[in-house]
Amino acid sequence: MSTRIGVVSFPGTLDDRDALRAVRIAGAEPVPLWHRDKDLKQVDAVVLPGGFSYGDYLRAGAISRFSPIMELIISGAKDGLPVLGICNGFQVLTESHLLPGAMLRNNHLHFICRDQTLRVENANTAWTSDYTAGQEISIPLKNIDGRYTADERTLDQLEAEGRVAFRYTGMNPNGSLRDIAGITNEAGNVVGLMPHPEHAVEPLVGTGRTDGLGFFTSILKRLVSA
Repeated sequence: MSTRIGVVSFPGTLDDRDALRAVRIAGAEPVPLWHRDKDLKQVDAVVLPGGFSYGDYLRAGAISRFSPIMELIISGAKDGLPVLGICNGFQVLTESHLLPGAMLRNNHLHFICRDQTLRVENANTAWTSDYTAGQEISIPLKNIDGRYTADERTLDQLEAEGRVAFRYTGMNPNGSLRDIAGITNEAGNVVGLMPHPEHAVEPLVGTGRTDGLGFFTSILKRLVSA
């Protein structure tokens, strides 16, 4: 039986097809999920992809958090369902309180689109085990509300518990506190990050790097060995 990884589409989602393709390239079965679905279709993991769900009205991810499918995802994540939030998906995860903190407008107030180098800080999550701690990877970054923020107590807790999954290296692109590009929950099954690994899975596309493929092979290996 193949491993099934669902990719959720909200109104305004842009990168769902890219995420479905990345899942297929990694060797799993991609399963499209619609935000109004009330059934996760027996998927083994879920990806919340990037885009501008509901036009980023109110706050990025604030409306999507109340979509019917999110009730299932929130409940599932608390029971161990692996969930990856990419860009807008990361914003949805913070709005859903599956991950702490919030995403603010970039400190330079401009949309940014470029290849970004990240340092892997935690290679023990369900989505990062094919990397090594300290490894540097380059994947595309594209956002305007990408500045991660949290109070000092939360930031200190994330650092102490090893829950900073990725950090920006070189110039911080958006003013994220402590150069945080991605974090994980305490159990390691929920990961959110602003850059887009699904855009770096094929050598013939974009920069030709496949540094993002490890997210999808990591979860496949975790699920197969479970």
